[in-house]
Amino acid sequence: MNDAELRKIASKGEPCMVCVDRSLYFRISQQGTAFWVFRYSINGKRRSQQIGRYGKPPEGMSLRVARDLAAIHRSMVRDGIDPLAESKRPNLVNLKTVNEVAKDWLDDCQKRLANPGIPERVFYKDIAPSIGDLAIERVTPRDILGIIRMISNSGRPTIANDALSYLKQIFNHAIKLDLVQNNPASAFSPKDAGGQEHARHRALSLHEIQIFFSVMKDCSESISRENYLAYAILIVLGLRKGELIAARWDEFDLKNKRWTIPKDRTKSKVEITVPLPDKVIPWFIELLVRAGDSSYVFPSRRTSKRREYISDDTLNHALAKLFGKKVDGKKDALPNKLGAAGVDYFVVHDLRRTCRSLLASNGIPSHIAERCLNHKLKGVEGIYDRYDYFEERKTALNELAEQVAPLVGMPSSEIISISGDLALSELC
Repeated sequence: MNDAELRKIASKGEPCMVCVDRSLYFRISQQGTAFWVFRYSINGKRRSQQIGRYGKPPEGMSLRVARDLAAIHRSMVRDGIDPLAESKRPNLVNLKTVNEVAKDWLDDCQKRLANPGIPERVFYKDIAPSIGDLAIERVTPRDILGIIRMISNSGRPTIANDALSYLKQIFNHAIKLDLVQNNPASAFSPKDAGGQEHARHRALSLHEIQIFFSVMKDCSESISRENYLAYAILIVLGLRKGELIAARWDEFDLKNKRWTIPKDRTKSKVEITVPLPDKVIPWFIELLVRAGDSSYVFPSRRTSKRREYISDDTLNHALAKLFGKKVDGKKDALPNKLGAAGVDYFVVHDLRRTCRSLLASNGIPSHIAERCLNHKLKGVEGIYDRYDYFEERKTALNELAEQVAPLVGMPSSEIISISGDLALSELC
């Protein structure tokens, strides 16, 4: 049959079933709708499948296209594949590029990880620029090796290991979605990336803390006052960086010297009330004045659609610059100011270990020091000891603040003049 004959049959609109080609039929329904039907036998059963409506593309299917599709289906039947059964298989995903697959994996991370922002940051900063736009099946082990070597050569071995781990997970996710058959990252181990990682033991002495803040004062053009105070707070309170930078003013009761960190921002997923030492209160008052109308203690310093407080990398990069590390591809590294002053390299998280070490040197019992850092007590003690040790923590942190605050110094004169006339109850 040809198109003219089919148009004549269709114009009548009478229900019928006409054989057009091998296994291909032209059918008009009781409602007068014309469409194509593929009829075949497989596994001893007669089957019938509607493969499209008759008409002009794109809504309809021409005779030529219907014949081509019928030929493909006949080939499937010869190979023992049931076209009707195949059409009923769930089509769950239509992801093509690495970026698309990674986004699907990152959405899953949001549900199961306490800190999904970490793999998201590593992917978009260190992985996506190299392979994000590639088709997922085009990525090879050579691409993976190039990424982890590039990160490792930039002086970030831990991030190189993390990136390798995330790449393995992304491509395992693609295998689960039946998008690829093999994982191009599976052959690599940490020795190919950042090497074996060892637990850090770095903690600063009081003398090193004094040098640290002295150097920052001399480098005020590259170290903001907000960063300066953030480092001081991290040392005295022993907080995790993420707990501090995302702090909101409605969590604070400066009058009663308390800060309640909600459970969704603590690693232990338990709310904790932090006693604020007397010496720390002026730091927060200064930050409150500097924050202006922001509801965050450390508001974002540039317009951001993602969030209203500073980046996770802000404190890391500011500290790395003082050690002469290159953190901006467009700018040259600054001189190693801290190294020249005799301070060995350390990272932001080492300030938390510094707090714990100073508490121990002050004779604070281990279980109280651990609670100061919001660590869960281990073993049977952790199961049965539900006491918060608030008063004990308050005493311990006040003692530590008495040691550290003189090394930090007083708020700037302009802040003192602004906040001096305000009652504490009015500030927060």
